[in-house]
Amino acid sequence: MQTDVMEDYLKVIYRLEREDGTPVGTSAIADALDVTAPTATRMLEKLADEELIEREKYSGVELTEHGRAIALETVRHHRLLEAYLVEHLGYEWEEVHDEAERLEHHISESFEERIADLLGHPPVDPHGEPIPGVDLEPPAAADTRPLSACEAGETVVVATVRDRDEETLQYLAESGIVPGREVAVTDVTPVDVYVLEHDEGTQHLSAAVAESVYVETPPAEGESVPEEVPGL
Repeated sequence: MQTDVMEDYLKVIYRLEREDGTPVGTSAIADALDVTAPTATRMLEKLADEELIEREKYSGVELTEHGRAIALETVRHHRLLEAYLVEHLGYEWEEVHDEAERLEHHISESFEERIADLLGHPPVDPHGEPIPGVDLEPPAAADTRPLSACEAGETVVVATVRDRDEETLQYLAESGIVPGREVAVTDVTPVDVYVLEHDEGTQHLSAAVAESVYVETPPAEGESVPEEVPGL
């Protein structure tokens, strides 16, 4: 039976697979979990023994089918909990990550189902991250790019915010840079400050923050604009 720590490792490997492809290196996993490389190596050996990952020396690891199912279940719990905390318990989006981390390993499937029903089976969490379905199939990869890759004159829609730093999320919420919001990049200054305009005014983002805001092309004329995430 897997432990909470094992689930945390599987969840991180799943995220890194989605972001960077496979195989996933030990150092990347250690950095993501803020542990030493030897600590990560010992846990990866255990996950391999449990046939939750495939591990090749000097190359990296990737999830097995069983390991991916556990990772997706944990991710589903986490993101549903974040949505529930924002929409029904009055949490701000910068507060929910740590709460969901504590709860995600301990809710039953019945509780998960009731949360999903209450929320109307949302496709994304408050940060715009896709919520895996009950079938635990990986969500389709989104056609997004970091805001930092945009040039002046482009108009884009905020899709996902990957940063979980509380001050950064609070600043983005106050600036109206939230999932579903259409923004125009009016300027990129010589010191890499991104000047943005949307229906609530003009905002400025540093390059570091712009790297964590992922955007997509606005829908074509006649298509619906994605709704902004409730509670933000």
